[in-house]
Amino acid sequence: MSSSHSPGRQIVSVKPIVVPSPGRGIDLQVKVTAPRSGQNLPVIVFSHGNAWSLDGYQPLVDRWAAAGFVVVQPTHLDSRRNAIAWDDPRFATIWRVRITDLHAILDHLVDVLAQADLETRADRERTAVVGHSWGAQTAGALLGARVLDAEGVAGEDFSHSAVSAGALIGATGTGDTLTPFAAENLPFMKPDFSTMTAPALVVAGGKDDSQLSTRGPEWFTDAYHLSPAPKSLLSITEAEHTMGGIAGEKVAETTDEDPARVALTADAISAYLRAALDLDDAEWTALNGTAEGGDGTWSLAGK
Repeated sequence: MSSSHSPGRQIVSVKPIVVPSPGRGIDLQVKVTAPRSGQNLPVIVFSHGNAWSLDGYQPLVDRWAAAGFVVVQPTHLDSRRNAIAWDDPRFATIWRVRITDLHAILDHLVDVLAQADLETRADRERTAVVGHSWGAQTAGALLGARVLDAEGVAGEDFSHSAVSAGALIGATGTGDTLTPFAAENLPFMKPDFSTMTAPALVVAGGKDDSQLSTRGPEWFTDAYHLSPAPKSLLSITEAEHTMGGIAGEKVAETTDEDPARVALTADAISAYLRAALDLDDAEWTALNGTAEGGDGTWSLAGK
């Protein structure tokens, strides 16, 4: 998909910026990436997958910044940099700390943008959350999804009033088909999407066969099918969990290296968010037109 924005647009990153987060134990640090020029820039707060950091996902982040977004990336507690393993007593509550991280960023966004010299160029009224894998569950919570407890009762509402829309990449599905490992180590992986009311694009890979569920790739479409409209679903037929390598080039966990797939994921999200944030819908309309006459390697659905 081609973008109406110049692919050669210069971008800059500022890191680390420390965000106040009392009681966290380890400083909450973020990186901010943005185009060097332009005004009224919409904001994406991005939540990384398990073990990553603010330095991951450059293929996505750089492309979004070149398309005119300010992207804020935290390092969550589960980052490899913090060496908090599955058996660490802190691990069981990290899913909540991740959500708190995003809330802290949104609550201090004025200061974060100021430290990146973007306070007069960013449009805080147009803010979205995006996440991959565990980060998709984190971002989904700010869009209104909740977590079911052992009795199936939905937990607290973590949605944030500053968030207008979002995108979930490789978002894990409902918790009724978790494998024994996931049930034991990831009991919080029981999302309730029925309250996820904010507009969102769900990105799912047709070959994303998770070791956490017995259901196969269709598990990753729950966030679309089980949430209220308006939602859109980008299905990428041959994609596995990293959608071709969105976390970085030559990353060990990438099992389906494909730069074109990464570009499709990035550009579809930026096009969707520009439309959902009421900037313009030209790119999203064009993408839907391309999908209708496409070659079957990807498809779009909406409700």
